[in-house]
Amino acid sequence: MRRQREVDGVDLRVVTDGLEHRTVPGETFTFGRDDGCTVCLDPEDKAISRLAGLVEWIGEVWMLSNPSATRHFATVDPFGLRRVVGPGKRDPVEGRLRVIVDGAARSHELIMYGPPAAGRQPKAPTGIPTSAGLKVTIKDADRLALVALFAGYLQDGDRYDPAPRSYAAAAARLGWNRTTLIKRIEYLRTRLTDDGVPNLQGWNALSALAEYVLTTGLITPADLRLIGQEPGPDST
Repeated sequence: MRRQREVDGVDLRVVTDGLEHRTVPGETFTFGRDDGCTVCLDPEDKAISRLAGLVEWIGEVWMLSNPSATRHFATVDPFGLRRVVGPGKRDPVEGRLRVIVDGAARSHELIMYGPPAAGRQPKAPTGIPTSAGLKVTIKDADRLALVALFAGYLQDGDRYDPAPRSYAAAAARLGWNRTTLIKRIEYLRTRLTDDGVPNLQGWNALSALAEYVLTTGLITPADLRLIGQEPGPDST
């Protein structure tokens, strides 16, 4: 009973393939090809490491580590942005974090829930306040265009696709003319650039625009309803 009281509120919860696993500090959660892992992803898929990843309670934080010598996996933050975790690397699990392990046959998704970050007070800011993009008004039609273009970032599971759709596909989703969509996105990029948002011109402009609108909350998974799609179960 004493042990349970000590770990209340800091346990790790992992959901995959409809099953939930709970781990408390002092225990280790593992996933991979080996059937000795907490979650055996696929014992026959040799594209997955025997021990692909593990999560341990270290210094009052759940740490997700990649012990593989050759294979990486990816994490997806609450904004929908993907990060590769290479061999020997690790990331904290604070709040909700999706983990994607690619195999030869299929990709496996584990949704991890750790306690939120706490006790870290940022230093008081100094100098000129950041104001990039704050003067740009996002209209309803702008938001529709953004959601249609970046819907893949907002999806969970197999529908998750962290890349902008083509202008043609996004326009077709809205029933718009392709040129109409292009002009709206280009005008929005120009206005944001003029207001100080960097990297919105050039070869990687659409990916940079996706990062900006996702991390600032200009579009969220709940906005998928604007294009007739339902957000995931954790979206509001």
